Amino acid sequence: MSFHIKINDTVKVLAGKNKGKTGKVIQVLPKDHQVVVENVNKMFKHMRSPRRGEKGQRIEFAAPLPISKVMIVCPKCGKTARMNLVREGAKRSRVCKKCKVEID
Repeated sequence: MSFHIKINDTVKVLAGKNKGKTGKVIQVLPKDHQVVVENVNKMFKHMRSPRRGEKGQRIEFAAPLPISKVMIVCPKCGKTARMNLVREGAKRSRVCKKCKVEID
């Protein structure tokens, strides 16, 4: 399945506890319909110590978000916008519906 959102796109979160935050897409999980956004939806994982007497660790990581909860931010107009896929022969490109600028 193909998505309008790709790695290194800037997106804005539309719903949830991180609503309004923007960040760069680190990873796209098409099978699960999710994306991982940098500095958004941070979670902690507590790891037990490997040996007795040592301290455990608290690892921080960015958890995935549903792809329907994020919207791409146009690099030219700086607003969240829907994308339109335009075909020119074999080449497909994404175009912002607000300012009509090609993204790729």
